This record gives sequence, C-alpha cells and structure tokens, in this order.
Amino acid sequence: MSEAQTRLRSSGNVRTKADVTRHGPVDQEMQAYLRDGEARALALPNRGPIRFDDAGRLAQDIVDSYYEYGFYVFKHVLSAEELADIEADVIDILDRLPVEQGSPVDAKGRPALAAGCQAPTLFWAKPLSDPFGGTDQAAGRHPVKMSEPEPPKDAPKEIVYLILGSLQFSEACLRVYAHPQLLKVAATINGDDFMPFTEAIFIKKPGQGASVAWHQDGVTHWDSPNWDPNCHGFNFMAQLYGCTAANAVWIVPGSHKLGRIDIGAKAAQARSDRLPDAVPMICDPGDVVISNRQCLHGSFANTSSDWRVTINFGFHRRASVLGVTSGGLHNARAHYDEERIRERSRLIGYAISARQQRFPKETPFIYKPHADAGEYFEWKPEMMSQLKDYNLLDMGI
Repeated sequence: MSEAQTRLRSSGNVRTKADVTRHGPVDQEMQAYLRDGEARALALPNRGPIRFDDAGRLAQDIVDSYYEYGFYVFKHVLSAEELADIEADVIDILDRLPVEQGSPVDAKGRPALAAGCQAPTLFWAKPLSDPFGGTDQAAGRHPVKMSEPEPPKDAPKEIVYLILGSLQFSEACLRVYAHPQLLKVAATINGDDFMPFTEAIFIKKPGQGASVAWHQDGVTHWDSPNWDPNCHGFNFMAQLYGCTAANAVWIVPGSHKLGRIDIGAKAAQARSDRLPDAVPMICDPGDVVISNRQCLHGSFANTSSDWRVTINFGFHRRASVLGVTSGGLHNARAHYDEERIRERSRLIGYAISARQQRFPKETPFIYKPHADAGEYFEWKPEMMSQLKDYNLLDMGI
C-alpha cells in the first residue's frame, strides 16, 4: 500500500470505502475476465514515473509507448499532500450536491452545487445503470448497452456520476490542472501552443456507480483528409483512490490508430459487453493516466466495494481546433477562433498562479502562448465565483 493510500485510508474518512457487498451470485466468468484483463494490463510496457530528456521533453521511450498503445500510466504523480487537498474538496462537493435532480438545495437546505449554472454540470443516473449506451445521446457514439446489475434495495433513485466544469467547484482541481510535469507532457504531445478541452470529475460510488458504454471520443476529424491517430487530443485522468479492474476505465490498446470503429460489430463478435482485447487502467492513488481520446474505451457498473474518483482534464493541438466549428457535444455548434481560444486558455494561467501559491517550492510551468503575449495572471481565492459557467467556453472536437 502506497504512502498516499495509507494516509487517505487511515484518515477516518468513511468515503474511502463503503459498507457494501456484491449483489447476487458471484459472476465467475466476470471475475475471470477481470483477472485476465488486469494481468494483461500490467504486462504492457506503458507504466512508470514521468521522465524528461535534457531538453525538458517527455522521454522518447514514453512517447513511443503512448503512441503505440494509446495510453500510459504515470506512477505517483500526485503527492499525499495534494491528494488530501483533492479529497477534502471532493467530500465538500459530494456534501453540496442537490438532494435530488433539479433541486435547488442540498440535503442541509443550502443552495446546491451548480445551482444557477447554465452550462452542463451534473449528470445523473440510476445506480449501476448505463445512461448513454444504446441511445442517440452524445451524437450516438455509445451504440452498445452495457450490463446493468440489480442495485441494492436501499440505493437512491438517482446518483451523480459525472461533474463537468469541475474547476469552478474545487481549487484543488484547479491546482492539479497546472501540475508542471503534466503540462510539460501536454507540450510534448500537443505542442507548446496546446490548448484546453474540458475538465470533469468522474465518481464511481461503491455498489452504485454507473457504467460508461464503449465509445471513442471525438466527432470532428474522423473524415478529415488530415486525420491522424492524435488529432482529437487526449485526457489526463488523475486517480484519487486508485482504481481496480472492477471499477477502472477499460481501453483497447492501439485502437486510436484504427479510425472510427464499428463498436456494435465488436460487441456482436464478442457476444458480450466484455470486449476480449480491452484492458483496465490499473492505478494507485496519485497515478495519472494519459489517454488518447480516439481509443475505444468504457467502464462497467461498479459493484465493487471501492470508490473511484477521477480528476479528468484534457488538451488539444491548436491546429485541431483553430477555425473549427464544434461537434456539439460540449457546446452548441460554436466556432473556435483565436479570441475564444485565448479566453478559454486564461484558466491555464490562473491555475499556474494558484498552484504556485500552494506549492511555492515547485518550479511552475511556463505556458508559451502567455509568455509570448506578455500576459500575466494572478490568482486570488475570491476569484472562484468568477469561474461560474467557464465551461461554456469548452472546446470539444
């Protein structure tokens, strides 16, 4: 058990584990699938600490592995101190959720989290359900319905499983967004003029967490003559408590190089939602996964007794976004010009300032577009209210 995991699980916070049991008879085939997937995941040469070369670029062997498999697990990126900050904010966020979908107040009668927000923020689902699979939501990119286990009898009617625009709700998440090593990775993969995509918190509650049906991210460039395996950007997935085969995101290695995949045909061939070539992203607390958005990926309903809380944020190549009209998943057919990119990228500057204040001994990342423009950003905690609905400017492609 890592130092961070020991600290978090000895903190007395009951949210790190839940008093639940597996519901119904144990699915021996599923258990075998989980064990096999974990063994294959850990056998891949795509995990280890972040390393850079003498020029400050991500080590070439890591870049090569990422390009080969479509994801890489960076080990022990977030310190125990930073994980504790994130956990405190996540606990506060969960405490402030609406008492039910559409309610303006939380369980204590206070104004609920995201009350009054215009941008999409809270996504609800029935416990252990698949809210997107087999529907035309999100441009129909989740064509296959995942298995939906029976939830416990005392489960709530609905739960929040996804929170978008997360930087407006957590200064700790804002600081993670500016982690200097991760931003150096972004500059290596997407160029020094990389730019934001969107941010989120995924919550896989023990015994209740919803599934995410198999899909590929990205809708804009599939048929472009300039398509390549990296043109839809990537996501970082920072793990608060780590993740197991039972609650992790599963991914098909190398699938980012295959173009648009017939997901329905793959599931039909497997005769199941358990794709045989997929592997789980196994992580310890503080690990961060970089994942190509074109990879085929998804997750099963969380019938396990472990929480998964993922701090998610992504970046794009500027060339993939500038002059493009949105695919419509994160905003309604918006056109991405220089002014919109500049305005949305201000969050990087504020995040760098916020992180420097919290971790003054750390060498901050220098974001080249801001440095070239002579722009300087100073973060003040009272500015959190100004971030409301910042994700209306998200740039989805």
